[in-house]
Formats: sequence, structure tokens, C-alpha cells
Amino acid sequence: MIDNGKLAMAPTAETRAKRPFDFAKWWDRIGILVVLAVLVLLMSSIAPNFNRVDNLLNIARSISVNAILAAGLTFVILTGGIDLSVGSIVAVAGVVAVVLAIAGLPAPLAVLAGMIVGAACGLVNGALTAYLALAPFIVTLGTMTFLRGLAYTITAGQPIVSSGLNFKDIGNGYLAGIPAPVIVMAVVYVVAWFLLERTRYGRHVYAVGGNAQAARLAGVRVDRITTSVYVIAGACAGLAGVIFAARVISAQPTAGTGYELDAIAAVVLGGTSLAGGRGRIIGTLVGSIILGILSTGLILLNVPFFRQLLIKGVVIILAVAIDSLKTRSLPFLRRDGVTA
Repeated sequence: MIDNGKLAMAPTAETRAKRPFDFAKWWDRIGILVVLAVLVLLMSSIAPNFNRVDNLLNIARSISVNAILAAGLTFVILTGGIDLSVGSIVAVAGVVAVVLAIAGLPAPLAVLAGMIVGAACGLVNGALTAYLALAPFIVTLGTMTFLRGLAYTITAGQPIVSSGLNFKDIGNGYLAGIPAPVIVMAVVYVVAWFLLERTRYGRHVYAVGGNAQAARLAGVRVDRITTSVYVIAGACAGLAGVIFAARVISAQPTAGTGYELDAIAAVVLGGTSLAGGRGRIIGTLVGSIILGILSTGLILLNVPFFRQLLIKGVVIILAVAIDSLKTRSLPFLRRDGVTA
């Protein structure tokens, strides 16, 4: 005998047809991968030498700095925050690491020092945002300007070149034929994935981004979580700064200029909502790969630099537009008939 109640609740072909298209779910599952596949096919057909192994390795190497930055920013954006200072942290961390290495500090300690400087900058951002309730946009805009000035002050506005830089292999070396920065990037993403997907800390990060007040009532230390994500972003920016300095074998006060925009674009393209509480670290990696392939393809096509800036600007606007579309799709009915 058929239960009429269950029959009434069972979805029919007509109700399935009436369900609105959930753009957010589609984009998170396959949308970003479709974009990546189309871009690879396009560049393979129009960009000369794009498919060469050495070029692919160069693309992977060039992606690493922005991808590491984006990994750290993912934590911040998941909580509904923003960090505009990561590009300046790249410069300061690189300068500090190079100066200490020239002074005789061993390579591992010089690299660690760069990361600690980045984490300290992130701690300042996080403490001002969490404990003084200042707007993260304003806080990180201020520290972005301050840190850029600090990098210029330490270097007197001139690059500090060291051909014998003791940690240069982290930017230019290889391990089993794979560029060292790519290996570092992979480690960063494995750790970030584990923290966000397999730990209580990761659940708290998502909870704070979803509803900070509800998370606080549930016992989550919102201030500590907020501060910690900025520390993570700063440490990642510090590591990216060390890798950049190693690649160019110098301390550049201009390093990282504009990198924060590329990193934010990669995070949002990868499916993380600027409103917080929604996104995946793997999506950020895919978003970084898309931007890296686009940049390299434009160079191979001999597109002038100023036109590359135009295209990057369009990509950033597109990323924000996608995030807006995803947010608007959230109230649509899910498969179980419950609104998001």
C-alpha cells in the first residue's frame, strides 16, 4: 500500500522542472573547471609554444607566488574580511629576509624570519580588526601604505642585490624536475585544505563568516578566529615575499605591487564569497591557475603591458560579478525544498 503522505512529498517531474537554476552550486562544482578547460584549449590553439614543457613549468613557477598569497587570503575572506596589505607584506618580508641573509643568517632562518615578519603584520591587522572593531578595508589599506613606505625606508628606495643569496634555491631551484616554488605552493595548499576541511578550527572559520553573532553564541572565540586568519594571510604573504626575493635574487621595495588584487580575484574566481562563510581552498588554487595561464598567454601573444592591465581589470570585475550572481542564487530552493 502506498503512503499518500510520502507520495505527496515525492518530487515530480513538474516540480523538478520548476526549480530555479542554482548558479552558486553549479559554479562551485564545475563552472570554474569549465572556464579553466576552455582557457587552456584557447591558449593551446592561439599562443605559440604554450604547450611546451618548459613553458608549462614556467607557468607553474609564476603561479606559485600569487597562489600562496591567495591561499592565505582565502582564510580572511571566508570570515567576511579583506586584506589589502598582502602585496606590501611581500615587499617587507622579502627585504627583511635578504638583509638578514646578507648579514650572515643561515638560509632556513632567513626564510623563517620573512614569514615571521609577515605573520606579525597580519597580527596587527587582525588585532585592530577583531578587538577594536575597525573596518578591515580601512585597517589593511592603512597598513598597506605604511608597509610599502617601510620597505622603501629600509632599502633607501633602491634594490638590494645579492648574487650569492643563500636561499635563492627556494625561488630558482628544482626538486625531481619540479620547480621549488611549486612544491612549496603544494605544501601550503595541503596544509590549508587540512585546516579548513578536517579540523574544528576550519569549521569555526566558516561559522564566523556565515554568522559571527551566532558563532559567538555557540561558543566560538570570534575575536581569536578573526585575528588568526589575518596572521595566516600575513605568514603566507611573508613566504611569498621570500620566494619572490629568491627568484629575482634581490630585495625589491616595489615587490608585490598590485598583487593583492590578483590574489583577491583568484579567491573569488575560485568560488569563495566576499560575504564570507562559503568557498573552498581547492577553488582558490584553480582560480590562481586561471589567472596565471591568462597572464602567460597574453605575454606569449605579445599583448602590450597596458592592454594586459585592461584585461586584468575586466577579470577582476568579472570575479566580483560572479560572486554577486552566486549570492543572489542562494535564496533559491534547494533539492530538498528548503531555502538556503
